[in-house]
Amino acid sequence: MQIEPPRDCALCPRLVAFREANQAAFPTFHNAPVRAFGPSDARLLIVGLAPGLKGANQTGRPFTGDYAGDLLYQTLGRFGFAEGSYQRRADDGLRLVDCRITNAVRCVPPENKPVGAEVKNCRPFLVQEIEAMKRLEMILCLGSLSHGVVMTTLGARKSHYPFGHGAIHRFDGLTVADSYHCSRYNTNTGRLTETMFEDVFAEIRKRLAPLPHKT
Repeated sequence: MQIEPPRDCALCPRLVAFREANQAAFPTFHNAPVRAFGPSDARLLIVGLAPGLKGANQTGRPFTGDYAGDLLYQTLGRFGFAEGSYQRRADDGLRLVDCRITNAVRCVPPENKPVGAEVKNCRPFLVQEIEAMKRLEMILCLGSLSHGVVMTTLGARKSHYPFGHGAIHRFDGLTVADSYHCSRYNTNTGRLTETMFEDVFAEIRKRLAPLPHKT
């Protein structure tokens, strides 16, 4: 079972062309599909939409290198889902605890907007990711587009489970939580505040009590 796309994945011609352009423009960047981050036996899976050009596409780790990662990893640490110091690079030693992070689309898209065919092409990797997480209990969708992809992946009717910040959906043994995306645009416009984001994780923490430390 291939959970991660190959580094030279050729499923999406538009994304391949964009990758090649970025390899020329930013030769030191990762410029390849971004692998999931965190333990596969985690109970919580966080799903974003796609890597940012100068975030995960640069560093090779989800939500690493841009403002969205600053807020996400700060919040994960506050609620016990991360240990160590986040320093905007993949080799900072940060460790996720009972949490895994991935994106619905693994390659950076132009203008941060994947098209429907690209989401569809990448969906099998998300399906396999979820199936491989045998202890999975909760999925957190960052943004309405991520929510839509997750619902389709789970075979749920989106009309029955509408996106809403702070919404909690329960079906088929899984709980799905929604949050506005932790982008700088959303925080700068006041659509998402740190308190609003923390409220989502407070609810997740209530539902997923911390695991006892291994000795």
